[in-house]
Amino acid sequence: MVSLMFFGSSSYLCSSPSKNTKASLDFERKKVGPCTKLVRNVNLEKLKNNYLFPEITRRELEHVEKHPNVRLISLGTGDTTEPIPEQITSQMSNFAHALSTVEGYRGYGLEQGDKTLRQAIANTFYGNLCVKSSEVFVSDGAQSDISRLQLLLGSGVTIAVQDPTFPAYVDSSVIMGQTGRFHEATKTYQNVVYMPCGPQNSFFPDLAMTPRTDVIFFCSPNNPTGYVASRKQLHQLVEFAKTNGSIIIFDSAYAAFIEDGSPRSIYEIPGAREVAIEVSSFSKFAGFTGVRLGWTIIPDELLYSNGFPILNDFHRIVTTSFNGASNIAQAGGLACLSSAGLKEIRSVINYYKENRKILMETLVSLGLTVYGGVNAPYLWVHFRGSKSWDVFAEVLENTHIITVPGSGFGPGGEEYLRISGFGRRDDIIEASKRLQRFFNKRTKHFIFLSSASNNN
Repeated sequence: MVSLMFFGSSSYLCSSPSKNTKASLDFERKKVGPCTKLVRNVNLEKLKNNYLFPEITRRELEHVEKHPNVRLISLGTGDTTEPIPEQITSQMSNFAHALSTVEGYRGYGLEQGDKTLRQAIANTFYGNLCVKSSEVFVSDGAQSDISRLQLLLGSGVTIAVQDPTFPAYVDSSVIMGQTGRFHEATKTYQNVVYMPCGPQNSFFPDLAMTPRTDVIFFCSPNNPTGYVASRKQLHQLVEFAKTNGSIIIFDSAYAAFIEDGSPRSIYEIPGAREVAIEVSSFSKFAGFTGVRLGWTIIPDELLYSNGFPILNDFHRIVTTSFNGASNIAQAGGLACLSSAGLKEIRSVINYYKENRKILMETLVSLGLTVYGGVNAPYLWVHFRGSKSWDVFAEVLENTHIITVPGSGFGPGGEEYLRISGFGRRDDIIEASKRLQRFFNKRTKHFIFLSSASNNN
């Protein structure tokens, strides 16, 4: 396969988000009327541009305004599209209807989550891994839990992230005050250790070259690259954390897409209970992106340097900052984990896997260098020598397809697009046709630089 170079974008869209920064600075210079004496949070001032996905939505809306009659296809933000199985929604509906009765009404529940659901999560996802229901904290989604974990960690910790990485890890660290300023030249924040994860190292960091940090954010299967860490690699990560006295925050939100027997939980690795927190979600597993339901595991064995249980502090954070996940959503979660619910969910996951396969075959047939796409819903497509926002803009302008520019996931994502297998089948097929027409037509404008094979 080959990599392609874009020389520039013909799109009306700006090639990088820098205009947003300028707009923000211009706003600060203007006198907008009477102001309070409250000084803006200095950590929020450090944030570079908009958060990635709202920025993509903004550009999407601009494109629709410019092309009101086109059929826009999103292969971008990773939102699920298929209906939640009726086996599950009927349980939520029944629970909601019961709230209108004296017998069925429920008010506040436990902040940590319904006991039955917590036990079901422990049994279903962690079977023989010794996870207890008391270690399960049910939430309104993994992204919310990342922010609650940041409250737990505080501003004084040092962090390491995969590069590229899901942007919420870094942005929440900036907001908490764990980082320094953004360096425009390197596209990195000071005091954050970026662990390169690319084709050159099989998308797993060189831990021998990684300095110690208090916290290591690690996502497998990885968002955005689609790569899953092997059992051997996770053994290395756990041993690295144990040697350095670090904590791993392990994001397993895409574990349901693993096909090759790779670990779906960090707790499959011996010793992980002493060094790891796991965050996961019903969003991609069950199509709950709008329903909102997730969980975090804090093992009893996970201790601070003074021996105090971290679980106790997270319990305090949760009961202070959160009133618990919606009881209707939790009823849906229980239905998901029934034998009938799991069967229905697997069918939907297989649907997205087939989408991913269609896109993979299309992109490879065009000579593009494609990574991921086996154990995750995402394809990581390389455009050597190009700026990812330029490629995003040119693809959008010419095919009316939304993707995600790789640089939004960190400096290691430059030259890449993330393409999602979440979508309706007719959209996936139509998108494949548009991509074929576009790249075949534009081949003469591209330079073929190198060949590579898809792995993982």
